[in-house]
Amino acid sequence: MLVRHVGRNGGGGAIESRGVAWKKTPPEVLSAFEAARPKDPRVVTRPMFGYAAYFVNGNMIGGTFQDMIMVRVSEDDALSLVKAKKALPFEPMAGRPMRGYVTVPPADVARPKALAGWLDRALAQTLTLPAKGATKAAGKATAKETPAQKTAAKRARR
Repeated sequence: MLVRHVGRNGGGGAIESRGVAWKKTPPEVLSAFEAARPKDPRVVTRPMFGYAAYFVNGNMIGGTFQDMIMVRVSEDDALSLVKAKKALPFEPMAGRPMRGYVTVPPADVARPKALAGWLDRALAQTLTLPAKGATKAAGKATAKETPAQKTAAKRARR
C-alpha cells in the first residue's frame, strides 16, 4: 500500500494512501488514547497505518485512525455492537471494513473510563489470539550449525 505524508516540507497535513488523503489524528483524540493505554506491561506502542496503535504479542489491540479510535473485538461482538448501534465497523477505506474491529463512539473517547474499558476489552480479546510468529517458529527446525560450530563440535568429541 502506498502511504506517504503530505504537507509542507514533508511533514504535517495529512497521510495519503492510494491517492486518498487521510487526516492526522487530532491532539485531543491522541491524548485520550495515550491516557487510556492498558496498564499491562506487555502492551507496546507502534505505528499502524501511520497512526499510533497498541500491540500485544505482535497483534494489534487498537489504535487511532484519523479522528477516531478503533479497537479489536471478537467478530461476534463486532456484529452485536454494530447491530445495537453501540459502535460502527472500522473501515480504513470506505466499503472495506476490517473484520473484528470497531470504532469507539466519540462520546466514549471523551470519557477516560469508558475509553479505558474499550481498550481493556480489546486487550482481553487480543490476548486470546496466538502470538504473531508463534506458529511459524513452532514449525521450523532448529537453526543449522555454522561451519565454525561444526569444527568446534568435532574438536570437542576428540
